[in-house]
Amino acid sequence: MPKPSNSYKKNLDMTKIGTGKPQQLLRVDDHDFSMRPAFGGPAIPVGVDVQVESLDSISEVDMDFTMTLYLRHYWKDERLAFPSTSNKSMTFDGRLVKKIWVPDVFFVHSKRSFIHDTTTDNIMLRVFPDGHVLYSMRITVTAMCNMDFSHFPLDSQTCSLELESYAYTDEDLMLYWKNGDESLKTDEKISLSQFLIQKFHTTSRLAFYSSTGWYNRLYINFTLHRHIFFFLLQTYFPATLMVMLSWVSFWIDHKAVPARVSLGITTVLTMSTIITGVNASMPRVSYIKAVDIYLWVSFVFVFLSVLEYAAVNYLTTVQEWKERKLREKVPCMCGMPHSKTMMLDGSCSESEANSLAGYPRNHILTEEEKQDKIVVHLALGSESSSSRKRGLLKGQVGLRLFQNTHAIDKYSRLIFPASYIFFNLIYWSVFS
Repeated sequence: MPKPSNSYKKNLDMTKIGTGKPQQLLRVDDHDFSMRPAFGGPAIPVGVDVQVESLDSISEVDMDFTMTLYLRHYWKDERLAFPSTSNKSMTFDGRLVKKIWVPDVFFVHSKRSFIHDTTTDNIMLRVFPDGHVLYSMRITVTAMCNMDFSHFPLDSQTCSLELESYAYTDEDLMLYWKNGDESLKTDEKISLSQFLIQKFHTTSRLAFYSSTGWYNRLYINFTLHRHIFFFLLQTYFPATLMVMLSWVSFWIDHKAVPARVSLGITTVLTMSTIITGVNASMPRVSYIKAVDIYLWVSFVFVFLSVLEYAAVNYLTTVQEWKERKLREKVPCMCGMPHSKTMMLDGSCSESEANSLAGYPRNHILTEEEKQDKIVVHLALGSESSSSRKRGLLKGQVGLRLFQNTHAIDKYSRLIFPASYIFFNLIYWSVFS
């Protein structure tokens, strides 16, 4: 029989040739990994570093933030040591994590958190020949952030993400930042629509629980400064324009009641809508915010402009009533024997004027004689001359007040803008 050629030997499928059971380098089944490394001895040091991938959202209503990060742990477990001539590490996925001991780090004050699992669990385990282990996860966590809105929206907020061992106290596990401040890395592209991220930094301290003891706690701190431009466009500018619009009524005639009333009511309702819209997107805090001060002061200015017209309209009505009464009480008698009434404007028949001047009724006066000789006599009954003077003086004062009722509008045109500008200077100097 012919022997197989050399080309046939080269085309053999080597994957189908049995090579026997591979040797297991990690002796996972030979140890009890339910116990921590060096159990009974000193606390095992576990280094931590974090790389922040994104800061997804900040919620003022819920007072929390959402962050996506890579969390890495470093420790040494001699039970996982294996012989190696090249000193190369072995990398595993999340399936090995369930078979060995890993630190039980959790996020303090977290509301929700999960490990990403697309397309597979985002977990990496790297074991070195001397037993050192790197354990990395990709996590999204939503944690609580205590915010102070007393300067909102001209505020800065400082939030913290806190890491801690759940079961092991500081006597069993020493949690620390692996490289100090260099243990926290952030992506340069991280940005938020409403905030400017000013600073990321790390701290650590001990946390005490009365029932379990002391624990190492690590902090990821970051400071956020709010962008004001959005609130200038959506809140401050509309409120300022409504206040300025309410001043237009000071230039409208006080007799135009529908125009001034409708303008005042419109500005008041618009300010109420702005205040309601701002508070709808904010938590119901029990203290006053900076935006509340601005909006409510603006609302008071708008409301005072409505009250100003109410005062003008009332004073105008009162003066008209007084003037009407004054005209009814002060008669003008042209000629004593005839006792005819003359209006306040001094109109009198020519024959009556001649009789008062001492001329017969059929005598016609020249213009010069009329200017020199015409006398107007006010018959006031039994009243004295002093009472007649007081009555005339009172009528003149009332007439002046009636003519100057619109002076309130003139003063308001200066007082309202000046007061509002003064308020803005104080407001922005204090809160900005």
